[in-house]
Amino acid sequence: MRENPAGATKNGGIRLLFDRHLRLEFRGAKITTDAGLLAVRELDEMMGLTDMATDLIVEGRVGKNIQHQIPGLLRQSVYARLAGYEDTNDHERLSRDPAMRAVIGKRALERTAVSSGTVSRFETDILTQEQNIDALATLNSAWVSKIVSRSLAKKVVLDIDSSESPVHGNQEGSAYNGFFESTCYHPLFCFNNYGDCEGAVLRSGNVHSADGWRKFLEPIVKRYREMDKKLYLRGDDAFASPDIYEYLEGNSILYAIRLKANNNLYQKIEHLMTRPVGRPSRKPKVFFHSFSYRAGSWKKSRRVIAKVELHIDELFPRIGFIVTNMTSSPEAVVHFYNHRSTCEQYIKEGKYALTWTRLSCARFSSNQVRLALFVLAYNLGNFLRRFALPKEVSHWSLTSIQLKLVKIGAKIISHSRMTIFQMAEVAVPEKLFRSMLSKIHRLGRACARAPALGL
Repeated sequence: MRENPAGATKNGGIRLLFDRHLRLEFRGAKITTDAGLLAVRELDEMMGLTDMATDLIVEGRVGKNIQHQIPGLLRQSVYARLAGYEDTNDHERLSRDPAMRAVIGKRALERTAVSSGTVSRFETDILTQEQNIDALATLNSAWVSKIVSRSLAKKVVLDIDSSESPVHGNQEGSAYNGFFESTCYHPLFCFNNYGDCEGAVLRSGNVHSADGWRKFLEPIVKRYREMDKKLYLRGDDAFASPDIYEYLEGNSILYAIRLKANNNLYQKIEHLMTRPVGRPSRKPKVFFHSFSYRAGSWKKSRRVIAKVELHIDELFPRIGFIVTNMTSSPEAVVHFYNHRSTCEQYIKEGKYALTWTRLSCARFSSNQVRLALFVLAYNLGNFLRRFALPKEVSHWSLTSIQLKLVKIGAKIISHSRMTIFQMAEVAVPEKLFRSMLSKIHRLGRACARAPALGL
């Protein structure tokens, strides 16, 4: 068989020089690398998630020749991000991908999914309208509320934190941030103790970490008040403000917020600063102390917890302070606060699994929409982790879900009445996939029996 220098054969295949018994064939319309999105679509359908967009997002298109409705457009934008495609340019290929066509709907499976041009107009024209930016936030809140309502737990812990989204151009609203030492956006996030992202707000790069906290937090608090959940909040020292304390106390929210150290606080723990006499222990010596403290800007005294750690190989002790209105023991308050690190882990998952720092549009409103879509994709992946993964793989990170589950390869065989996905059994065998679908279906039946949540 004659071959050209690139290795192509007469029948269109490609030969490899290291083993001439191997031949490659590219069958884009018959092969997919994202067959795991079918499980995501099943969860979406059972929970009725993307269908909520019909009543929230304002349709700007007119005419009778509209092929894809709002839920399908949103589904493709969100699913593509969950699968690791962060740019609208990627939809040029995704529109022909069998898995993407299948999850969008029957009409897309028969033709094509949404083209890159239509996705771009959807994200930069329709969704950037002010009412639709608000609608995306409302949609995310409705998703989280529906999921959290499944829990019988009476309390919800909120973690609030800011993050850095570096930019590499002249994006509107970006600015230099001295703390991060980069030109960036400075978004604000809130997560609950289940790992769901309660919301995110995009801000200019040079604002304070707590800027806009009240407007951001109030709708979340109101929503949980209506659900009759007891609220707790954790935050780092950027949120150590008397205005925040007073707001939380006025709404009966228990909190633990880190305090920046100062000389007055050090004086309160002077008796703990001296190392014990005798041979030092190989293990760190840890001491806790609770005391009443009133800063100059505070209207009243509040409880402060101090933690002092003495390490054998360190000259100075490690000291931390937490202001709280909780009545638990000092050790319990510190233990509770230390779980705030899970919030930082969730932000890292969003950064590295979904690349939600990819805010490369010129307009600020377009980047607001991009961040909102990334948050929806993150939550969809987290819902899948919480409710669909069997126990043996429940520890998977979003990166593992993306690489092992979403990225399942499959061969597609089409008949007149049936389309078959022949799934590759590598990281996810058939038994595991069946178990996932069983859990999703049980969840769907439970949701069908539960009363509907208002938007």
